[in-house]
Amino acid sequence: MPNTKQSKKRLITDDAKRLRNKAARSSMRSAMRIVLKAETKEAGQKALPLAASRIDRAAMKNIIHSNAAARFKGRLERRVSQLA
Repeated sequence: MPNTKQSKKRLITDDAKRLRNKAARSSMRSAMRIVLKAETKEAGQKALPLAASRIDRAAMKNIIHSNAAARFKGRLERRVSQLA
């Protein structure tokens, strides 16, 4: 348990930040999952911009590393291009 006033505040702000980060990461992963589960190339291409946007937003907010974001986007684009 926190002892000082500052550490009590940090506990509250860290919890709020953790929840925001968790929501953003979950949203990103959900968008990626939609692209990965696409049956047709058109469905994948339609879902890809939203996923890329969510990945970029997570990278911009330092929820994921920028290189990881590039890797995720590259894998999604390659997966969509392989669909029939």
